[in-house]
Amino acid sequence: MTDSNSTHMETPGESRSSSFDVHPQVFFTSAGIIIGFVVLAVFFHKSMGDFFGVLLTTFSTNAGWFFVWTMNIILAFTLYLMFSRYGDIRLGGDDAEPDFSTLSWFAMLFSAGMGIGLLFYGVAEPMYHFGSGPFLTSSSTEAARTAMAITFLHWGFHPWAVYSIVGLSLAFFSFNKGLPLSIRAVFYPLLGERIHGFWGNTIDILATVATLFGVATSLGLGVQQVNAGLSHLFGWEQSATVQLFLIAGITSIATMSVVKGLDSGIRRLSELNIWLASGLLLFVMVCGPTLFIFNGLLENIGSYIQAFPTLATWSETFENTSWQNGWTVFYWGWWIAWSPFVGMFIARVSRGRTIREFLMGVLCVPAFVTFVWLTVFGNSALFIEMFGAGDLAKAVADNVAVSLFVFLEHFPFSSVSSLLGVLVVVCFFVTSSDSGSMVIDIITAGGNPDPPIPQRLFWAILEGVVAATLLLCGGLAALQSAVIATGLPFAIVLIVMCISLKKGLNEYAGVQTFTVKTGKKKADLFEIEGAEAPQVIFGRNKSA
Repeated sequence: MTDSNSTHMETPGESRSSSFDVHPQVFFTSAGIIIGFVVLAVFFHKSMGDFFGVLLTTFSTNAGWFFVWTMNIILAFTLYLMFSRYGDIRLGGDDAEPDFSTLSWFAMLFSAGMGIGLLFYGVAEPMYHFGSGPFLTSSSTEAARTAMAITFLHWGFHPWAVYSIVGLSLAFFSFNKGLPLSIRAVFYPLLGERIHGFWGNTIDILATVATLFGVATSLGLGVQQVNAGLSHLFGWEQSATVQLFLIAGITSIATMSVVKGLDSGIRRLSELNIWLASGLLLFVMVCGPTLFIFNGLLENIGSYIQAFPTLATWSETFENTSWQNGWTVFYWGWWIAWSPFVGMFIARVSRGRTIREFLMGVLCVPAFVTFVWLTVFGNSALFIEMFGAGDLAKAVADNVAVSLFVFLEHFPFSSVSSLLGVLVVVCFFVTSSDSGSMVIDIITAGGNPDPPIPQRLFWAILEGVVAATLLLCGGLAALQSAVIATGLPFAIVLIVMCISLKKGLNEYAGVQTFTVKTGKKKADLFEIEGAEAPQVIFGRNKSA
């Protein structure tokens, strides 16, 4: 039987070495596509800016319905698995133990999941929906309630369900089946040995390109916010030139974390992120409208749950508007493009968890922490707008990136808190870059969970280059276009992934059920009968 403890298996035709460890077709094709994009953007950046605008409108308008369907199907499938008979299966086998403590595990998956985005949109999105949301109302109270429900929709269960399915699929097929830790391995039940050929290469190339553009989008948002914070604190110019220097500097810091590795680098930075972000959260909670926040948390969750069926399936059919293109469709494309990265990363750190523990941990805990974060910052901003100075809506309309720092001006020690905000964004930037480069390198190395450091440095630098290129070619519109364009083909991959995972779990559960009933493994039974035990893969007798 395939060794369940193996996390890497060489594919036919691969050549391995200690200094250069790649799957040639995936590595060089992915790198060629991405570098080709950068070259075109550098020489034709004005035309590319116009192209991104057209691309965003075309994809969002014509494929928005598909993104909405995909996200809802994946959430429903996640809930089904959580409460199904598969929940007791342990990732890595019955004797596997978690590699990290629960706190470290939560810190790493949350930091990788959406740290920069929450800082960028935590104040801005509720304020934006409050002032110009899609559901018009004459009541400011109802507008505030709806604004928080829409914000919860974008950051709540849907994105974490996508991360859960990708992460679970990778962890199950790698830790329990001994296949490479790569996206292609998830499709073994459907493709068989063809995962080592054209179709497997295509899947991994799509995953690599989608991941890199998803990570680059977050880095682009992060550097815009760092620039806005430094401008607010020290009068720095907000420009593409300054942002390019910031990307170069922060990416350099990320490369140092790359050299440190997963345990010393990413884990410690993730825990530092949590402490810094928690400090900022507690500061706003204590110094802000504390009672309004505590009352709002439960009400926001209730409004989200009550409005969930409508919001989750709404696609502007009868309104015939385009509001959703810039928000919900962008988010769904972003989370889908981001999912190979986050899924691979949380799979890498989740060995030893049961499927039920994994899904509940990845889906519920980070979502609740996200709700707390959005309530603390969103409700505080709404309180200021509705009962206080009332200047935040204009600040968001003028410059989304600076909204957090304008918000912090309403609190004591605003310079200190703003500087803390900048530090948190930088830390999340470094963690995202480091984690993203590790994941991309694992995919392009054919599933090797510990590829050489120079290759991770290559991808970390390329992420920064792509983020800089997107900012030069149109700023936020270019970032939105890139994730939607790369997220659309990978959305199809995700739907097929659910089918493959279900098939693999069915076959694995069949083996487990046989073991429980007879008290012996299938291979042991053949030994008792005096026959040679055949190799069993995915619950089937390979020699049959």
